[in-house]
Amino acid sequence: MRLLDVVDSLVDLVIPDDPADLMALTKDLITVRNATEHQLAVCAAAIDQSGIARKAGSTTAKLLQANGAAPGAAYRWLRIGSRLSGLDRTSGYSRDGFLSSEHVDAVVKGVGHVVDRSEDPVSGEDRVEFERTLLSHAISGSPPSEIGAVARAVGNEVANESGGLPPADDRSANSLDYGVNPEGRCVGKFDVDAVIGEKLFSALDSWSKPRPEPDGSDDARTPTQRRADALHQLLDCGGGGQDVVSTPRTEVFMTVPADHPEMSSLRWMGPITAATAEVVACDSSITSITLDGEQVPIDLSPPKRLFTGLVRKAIIVRDECCVKCGNSVTWADCHHIVHFADGGATTLDNGCLLCRTCHMAVHHTDWDVIMGFDGHPWLIPPADIDPQRRPLPAYNRRTLTLAA
Repeated sequence: MRLLDVVDSLVDLVIPDDPADLMALTKDLITVRNATEHQLAVCAAAIDQSGIARKAGSTTAKLLQANGAAPGAAYRWLRIGSRLSGLDRTSGYSRDGFLSSEHVDAVVKGVGHVVDRSEDPVSGEDRVEFERTLLSHAISGSPPSEIGAVARAVGNEVANESGGLPPADDRSANSLDYGVNPEGRCVGKFDVDAVIGEKLFSALDSWSKPRPEPDGSDDARTPTQRRADALHQLLDCGGGGQDVVSTPRTEVFMTVPADHPEMSSLRWMGPITAATAEVVACDSSITSITLDGEQVPIDLSPPKRLFTGLVRKAIIVRDECCVKCGNSVTWADCHHIVHFADGGATTLDNGCLLCRTCHMAVHHTDWDVIMGFDGHPWLIPPADIDPQRRPLPAYNRRTLTLAA
């Protein structure tokens, strides 16, 4: 029987109405899926060992992706196929379709983690015992993340018994994973040693403290939101201090089609909204690229920094801090009051200081900034904060009576 005959039978599959039959069919399909992924892992390992990908000037993972595999699945099959040797019980459950490839992956990664944590060579008996411990959790229905947590706990015990480093000091156990979810947000997790953790806490602490709202009320942000804002500001420093008039050290690359600015995109995160594109473009360097009909660049202009050092210095002298919340000038962007795409000039009269959080608020919410007759920026709050939307002076010019 050709394997593709199975696909034909699945295409013609009739979904039953009876609940018991429906659940039985679903279970059978899951078993077929699990058994198929096991064989894919075996094939992935065989392809890797044969050198087929290397001869083609590629990698096994990319070769699998070129044949329809998702990147995550391709790497998972490779891990499983290369690490199943010696894990006979896990291999059997995987081959029979009893365990999902995600659970099998968690077990093989977990055994590898425990072995790596030991300072002494690990015997075959100990390896089998590690496998049995993790496999029992997989069979009982524990999620892969829990199996990983059990592996770390066993690894800590093994490291302690073999004279290895304590968990808080073991840099070999450090990990950081991130990616882009379907909603276009960056998500991830990390597990780091005590020193890196202490540096992270220290770096974020001073910039995640509550600060008053423009009307003097308590900070509306939750602690989680404050830490996220602090991380944003820390990234703009490039991990270190930042000169008052310098541009952010960590830069992003954004492409804005001249005829379709709503189709702007970032290099790593992909498409973004027009409002986010305006935030990024406010304090940026602009390079114009002319493309021909085949999308080949035919003309390239030199980069032009919108807010130069001299203009930035003048704005700093006038505003002193974020005009909305008073945050340090070190963390502030120069905001175009009238956006340059709408004809706004990059001048002292059309710029003001906004920290990154307030900058996003001005572009994404109903907060507005205008330039007053006194030559200073004024803020117009949203109607839900002040139904009359009375102008507020810049933060450095407020008094207890809000009189300028």
